Formats: sequence, structure tokens, C-alpha cells
Amino acid sequence: MNSFFPSANLRLLVAALLGSLAVLGFAPFYIYPSTIFSIAGLFYLWYRADDSRQAAWLGFFFGLGLFIAGIYWIYISLHDFGGMPWWMAAFSTFCLCAFLSLFPAMVGWLSKRSSLVLLSAPLFWALAEWVRSWIFTGFPWLTIGYSQTPNSPLAGFMPIIGVYGVSLLTAITAVLLVFILLKTRRRIMLTALIALWVSGALLKMVPWTSPVGEPISVALLQGNIAQDLKWQEDEVQRTLDKYLQLTTDTTARLIVLPETALPMLLQYVPEDYLATFKAHALQHESDILFGVVEYEDKAFYNSMLSIGSSPTQAYRKTHLVPFGEFIPLKTVFGWIYEDWLNIPLTDLARGGFDQRPLAIAGQKVAVNICYEDVFGEEIIYQLPEATILVNTSNDAWYGESPAAYQHLQISQARALETGRMMLRSTNTGATAIIEKNGEVRAQLPHFRTGILEGEAQGYSGSTPYIRFGNWLFLLITATGLVCLLWLRKKK
Repeated sequence: MNSFFPSANLRLLVAALLGSLAVLGFAPFYIYPSTIFSIAGLFYLWYRADDSRQAAWLGFFFGLGLFIAGIYWIYISLHDFGGMPWWMAAFSTFCLCAFLSLFPAMVGWLSKRSSLVLLSAPLFWALAEWVRSWIFTGFPWLTIGYSQTPNSPLAGFMPIIGVYGVSLLTAITAVLLVFILLKTRRRIMLTALIALWVSGALLKMVPWTSPVGEPISVALLQGNIAQDLKWQEDEVQRTLDKYLQLTTDTTARLIVLPETALPMLLQYVPEDYLATFKAHALQHESDILFGVVEYEDKAFYNSMLSIGSSPTQAYRKTHLVPFGEFIPLKTVFGWIYEDWLNIPLTDLARGGFDQRPLAIAGQKVAVNICYEDVFGEEIIYQLPEATILVNTSNDAWYGESPAAYQHLQISQARALETGRMMLRSTNTGATAIIEKNGEVRAQLPHFRTGILEGEAQGYSGSTPYIRFGNWLFLLITATGLVCLLWLRKKK
């Protein structure tokens, strides 16, 4: 190790640079080999590390490079739109990145302690990402499995073992590259690498689900309402007028407006406005799905409501964003919102986990709102009953950053996992129609007002991921850990 990097500080710098390089695998870049090579570089550093403490520091700095480069846009939401002082927003963003960096740090420490660094690192890495998806309500952004979506051959495994399983295979690929670099059983490792990737490519050809019914015409609306104006009282009428105009400009069977497209409580929306919606939908035998805030039983809900030819139905957001839509430990953190932040709707209630797909436009539509599609294990709650997935979002909070593109890539993974098309209607982007294979069929330009029209095909059937969720991935990693323990004892 010392012959390559004589300075400990230089090693940490290299780790941080490798972490930032990994971001190129995610949208909008989609350079999936970049993430593999960066992880391989980290694993090599761990292999050459002097001890577990040094491996932990290398993992921590890799994480800082990854998360600072990948989610710096948290600062934009806190400062530019949340009104937090720049120093407080920068400090808060750094603290989040530092917390997330503890996961690769722990992976490095555990892998080095195991004495089988290159065999244990992929297992610990994938498990750490899975834990990151649920601890403290979860923040699985920049899970490395997403970097392989949709173009990498490894994406072929997504319908079977989900994004965390693909993270495991991505890490295994990186380890195989390290073994080849070290000339350790090079022929065997190269054969394993080729077999893995050829298998993924072949799995991409498997039709896990089958079409149901005829394709329907869809229209996804993008209002492009500036975030700093969205909730201002004097802008509400202009927003309502814009979405009414966009809605009446299309005759699609399913018309989808973004999350909280109508910036007011449902009971304050003028009756004649909703009547115009309904009349237009009835005239064209269509259904309109729009975002609005509901108030019921002294609780506020971030909801999507349907109106039109089908009976009126609703979906209420279940997985809320901590500090964005609810305040965890309100007695401890409530002062932040009183003194530092100006974010609307920070005390919402959760919808139920037992909500069923909406029977609209001749399909069964599984709706998820914004951040919810980051959690594939929750999306499958409405499957296999649902035939089409719909995500509505407002990523205007993050300005002209990669956040909306990264979110689009996450939706692409959900389409792959479920074998369903995903329709995304957003305020400022990325509004898109995604095929069941994860490919984007059509997309509106970001920060433009527009209507994305196209066709959507419903699908029925279950992928292995729909049937088993993350359990297959957990079974594989548990088996791998048992094998590691056996090898360590044998050693």
C-alpha cells in the first residue's frame, strides 16, 4: 500500500475522489462502469489497508466524496427555498453526508476485521445499503444498484432480486476486477465475470409480465410553477388557471397532474373548478388524477384524487419525508422550523399501507407520491393487482441540480422490478413515460410548461421481486455470510 500511496492523507483523498467518481454512474450521466470501477478502487484500498481503523477512514472519505457530489442539492432545498441561513444549510447538508458516510466506513471496518476483505466487502456493502433504506425511516439515495439502471447487463437481475441485489452484484463485479488486477486465479475470475454479465443480459429478454387490455392514451402535465412562488396566495389563481388550461388542452383517457398541483386544501378548491374538470373528463370518457392537500379528522394528507368517468378515488401519501413532511421528535427539533426554515406542509399525516390501486381509465393504477418510489419494497404492496405505476412529484425544491434526473432513474428501477410501465408527472421535471424495461420512451424538457402525451400499456403478472420483495436478496446475503464464517474457521 505504502509503495502506491506513501501518505495517509493521500489515500484518503484518493478514496474521496473515487467516491465522487461513482456519481457518474447515476443520472443524468448513466456511465454505469464508472461506479463499478470506483467501488473496485475502494475495495483495493481496503485490501491494502494496514488495519480495520484505516479501512474505516477510507470508507468514510469515499462516502463523503459520493454523497457530497451526489446530494449537494439538499443545500439548495434548505437555503434557496427553505430560507435557512447559508452556513446552517451547508452545515446541515454536510452532517447528512457525514452520517451517510458512516455506512461505507462500517463496511470497511467489518471487511478488514473479517480477514477476508474481498470476499466479505460485497456482502457487507449491500447489507449496509439495505439498512440505510429503513433506518430512521430510510434514505436509500445513491444506492449503487441504481447506477446500473437501465443500461447495464446487471439490470437484468432487477426483476428477481431488486435494487439491493443488483448492488450486491455490482460490488461482486468490482471484487472480480480487483482479483483480476491482483492476478489471483485470473482465468477463473474472468470466467465468473463474463458468466455474471452474460446471465444479466439474457435475463433482460425474459418477459416477466404480459400485456392486459388495450393501450390507453395518457397525458402527463408539467406546470413549471416556481417553487418560491408556488404557495404564495397571489399566485394560486394563476396556478389553477394554468393547470385547467393544460387539462382542457388534451383529450387523453388518463390525465395526470403533479404532486400538490393545486396548492391549497381540497375544501378551498372552487366547486366550479372541479366541475369543469369533471365535465371535460366526462366529455372525453377520461379520468383526471390531480395532487391536492386533504384535511380530514384534524389531519392533513398529501393526496392524489381522481375525478371523471370512474368513481372518485383517492391515494394518500404513506412514506413521508422526515423534516420535510413531518417533524421527528417535534419537541426536540420543532425550533428549527420556527426559527430557521420556511417549508409548508411539514406536519402531515400518513395514509394507510393497505391502500389499493385506483380503478381509473380502464386500468388499476398504483399511485406513489414523490419520495415514495425510492422504496421498492413498499411499491409492491399494490402489486400484482396494479397494472400501471404512476409517480407524481415536485422536485423544484432542488433547483437545476441532478436531483430530478436521479429521481427519474429510481423510477426506472421500479419499472424494472415490477414489470410495469411507470408514468411520472412532475412540476418542473422529470416528467416521463417509462417502459417496463426501464427505458424512457418520452420525456418533457425540464423547467418547461408542457403536456407529455403518449400511450401506456397495462401489464399483469408477478416478477420474482413482486412475490418475494427483498427476501431473496437477504437470503443470498445470509447464505454468503454463513459461507464466510465457514471459510474463516477453515482458515
